Amino acid sequence: MLKSIKKESLVTNVTVKTFGCRLNSYESQLIRESFPNYGKKKLDRFHVINTCNVTNEAVRQARQAIRKIHREYPGNKILVTGCAAQIAPELFAKMPEVDLVIGNREKIDPDIFSSLVLQYPKDKKIFVKNIFTGKNTYPPLIHNFHERSRAFLQVQQGCDYRCTFCVIPFSRGNSFSIPYDHIFKQIQIFLDKGFKEIILTGVDLTSYGKDLKNKLRLGDIVEKILYDFPELKRLRISSLDPAAIDSKLKNLLISEDRIMPHVHLSIQSGDNIILKRMKRRHSREQVIKLCSDLIKKRKGITFGADLIVGFPTETENMFQNTLKIVAQSKLTFLHIFPFSPRSGTPASKMPQVSGAVVKERLSRLRDMSYKALRFSMNSLIGKKVSVLLEKEKWGRCESYFPVKIDKVGKIGNVLSASITDYSADGELEAKVN
Repeated sequence: MLKSIKKESLVTNVTVKTFGCRLNSYESQLIRESFPNYGKKKLDRFHVINTCNVTNEAVRQARQAIRKIHREYPGNKILVTGCAAQIAPELFAKMPEVDLVIGNREKIDPDIFSSLVLQYPKDKKIFVKNIFTGKNTYPPLIHNFHERSRAFLQVQQGCDYRCTFCVIPFSRGNSFSIPYDHIFKQIQIFLDKGFKEIILTGVDLTSYGKDLKNKLRLGDIVEKILYDFPELKRLRISSLDPAAIDSKLKNLLISEDRIMPHVHLSIQSGDNIILKRMKRRHSREQVIKLCSDLIKKRKGITFGADLIVGFPTETENMFQNTLKIVAQSKLTFLHIFPFSPRSGTPASKMPQVSGAVVKERLSRLRDMSYKALRFSMNSLIGKKVSVLLEKEKWGRCESYFPVKIDKVGKIGNVLSASITDYSADGELEAKVN
């Protein structure tokens, strides 16, 4: 925890468990700050489950967590929110352990959230509005980030595209952008609190600005942030769509040292036919060219990627193209998911790949991922890196590798260290300079 975070400023009547993406983490902090806290006044103890709905497994884990919390704290209240609650509120409302189910719009409105917590009717559990109706509103400013040394900053919400496997637009709504004046104020708060690194996050970051009158795009606001805040030394950008990275952003990724040299790409597959059936906007050739261009011009850059294994109709040859793109694009940090059919999506109605085949392909891709990670870590031995400490002896370097250092440091500080080795579990080992 950063020194500037005062324990007494954190509410004591709520615990928030977060599943899923960085945007959910940002909103969980908003929930902590929105939660009513009246000091000595008696108030029910709440456990908030901020859910994810990307896969069936994510929903299963949330339900499992609810049951576990109820067993351990039978007298406390359980509130469920997030993307799974937005899409399937009845699924959670039917659980006897659950007291309240609140939608994604409701959870970011402090007035609505507080009033529901304080005066929720005992005969009604669900408070979830249609995500596509009503005025888009951006969340209020938050004033800290609970037990983190890096701050997540929402700059965009929702998605206008309809990939055939994805339910995110139905839990997050259509795309809208956070105005820059709000972003400016939020960054100033984070820097005043002592954060050394800020991560821009959203649902579809590369759609930023399409709904704004001033037509600022993602590259424009990144440029403005770097200009307006010279004291910000580490800026990261969350997942990007390879088909929609604007030229200014690409040039900044190449030339600006304060943007960390790690790019996470929403690729999903390395096969063009599967990409078309997914209704993705990019081709495998675009991904390979983008990564090649960045590698040539930005020293030490690394890439992460989301990849789905066993998408309907995927043949062995199609899967081979996904294996090949890992090597061809020099992908290092892979988020690998078995295809999970989401109810109501076009992909759920397509011919499915057998579970045994999916399992075997997952094993091969994970093995390739591990080899790619080891290769990249080995190339860093003997190199100097800058490590932002998230624990007393653990942090992440510029290219996002986890680093274990040989001395105790202050959480939130940035240290110079030299890489000496790496461990079997994927951590670099380093000596503080």
